[in-house]
Amino acid sequence: MSKLHILGIAGTFMGGVAALARELGFEVEGSDKDIYPPMSTQLETLGIALKQGYSPGNVSTDCDEVVVGNALSRGNAAVEAVLDAGRRYTSGAQWLAENVLPGRDTLAVAGTHGKTTTTTILSWLLQAAGREPGFLIGGVAEDFGASARIGSGREFVVEADEYDTAFFDKRSKFVHYRPLVAILNNLEYDHADIFPDVAAIQRQFHHLVRTVPGRGRLIVNGHDERLREVLAMGCWTPVERFGFDPSFEWSARKLRDDGSAFVVSHGGNEAGTVEWPLLGDHNVLNGLAALAVCAAVGVDIAAIVPALANFRSVKRRLEVIGEHDGIVVYDDFAHHPTAIQTTLAGLRAKVGAARIVVAMEPRSNSMRLGAHADALAPSLDGADAVVFLARPELPWDARKVVSALKGGGHVVADVDALIAALRGLVRDGDHVVFMSNGGFDGAPRRFFAALRSDR
Repeated sequence: MSKLHILGIAGTFMGGVAALARELGFEVEGSDKDIYPPMSTQLETLGIALKQGYSPGNVSTDCDEVVVGNALSRGNAAVEAVLDAGRRYTSGAQWLAENVLPGRDTLAVAGTHGKTTTTTILSWLLQAAGREPGFLIGGVAEDFGASARIGSGREFVVEADEYDTAFFDKRSKFVHYRPLVAILNNLEYDHADIFPDVAAIQRQFHHLVRTVPGRGRLIVNGHDERLREVLAMGCWTPVERFGFDPSFEWSARKLRDDGSAFVVSHGGNEAGTVEWPLLGDHNVLNGLAALAVCAAVGVDIAAIVPALANFRSVKRRLEVIGEHDGIVVYDDFAHHPTAIQTTLAGLRAKVGAARIVVAMEPRSNSMRLGAHADALAPSLDGADAVVFLARPELPWDARKVVSALKGGGHVVADVDALIAALRGLVRDGDHVVFMSNGGFDGAPRRFFAALRSDR
């Protein structure tokens, strides 16, 4: 079997590609600029050799193919060496499409928010139905202990990202997957580094819609106007809407305000009651969409709804790091104002009047470019206090965001200062949420360790 080198291997998607390749029998090595948990832990467990940085010498001369992550561009030393040597290279999405998806029923989960959680829910439900699905998730699923597996069943569930594929392929990754069933969860402006406006993102979503066959299904958030506009560009596949409106094909009626219990209805008839550990309206919609896909591939919904009671989600989605002296510390992947707002709303519904303290790092490309700066303060309204990490390289003034916060706010320049500020701020009964889509220099666990030593 061939030997692969994966450039950008520590990213959640590329790390999943590495795990799949290893399971198929490929010899795999890889390199990345930043290597941190949970993906680094998964890769090391698989015995995959990891090299720090993009030195051309990190790519072994006996590799048959180089898989290039979309974080790498022209000018990168490893990329230039691959091109100059005339080596065979491909993208992660294309490698997946050619080596894993043929002969499978691909189930794709697309949307600005909720992709990782929904992909994980769908995989868990199919597993509960005995389908033994394969999957590629943009995070490490707690219930599977991995971000990817081949699976022995017919279905393969893939987190379908709208971000571009590679420096040589500027289409969204999801156009490679050609799914039988696709979830369109929501659509907002994001990825300001590659999309000039929301219309450009809508065009990419329509490219995905064009690939879904007439015998397949589109499972679409019925509340989302921008998705309705995408479908109006042309649709050749049966559509089922989901949401809180009982007129939709799939609807949810909450039994608890925090979203931890809700009734599922299909075609106006109750199909089951979900009680689970997840919080927030956004997760109710994620679960509803996953159930709709299961029904589309012939699963008995009533038989699998009880499995959600034991669902443990995915790492870094309001993941509880620990509790000490009544203070609960969470790690959350929030990368967009809407995700921040909905996550905090769900937590607020659960904790009531208890204080919520947020440690915020604006790390995604859109965040760092300032595309969401005006929306950040309102999205943090659910917090009682915010410590905002504004690294020196952040090109916009974080003090404007902090000054607009309803709760108290602090701006710090590094993680050491952030942890120190939190240590002086928190008190018994607080819920402390770290929000970043990067490694955050290990801040959540470093703070929890400091908390235990302080008290």
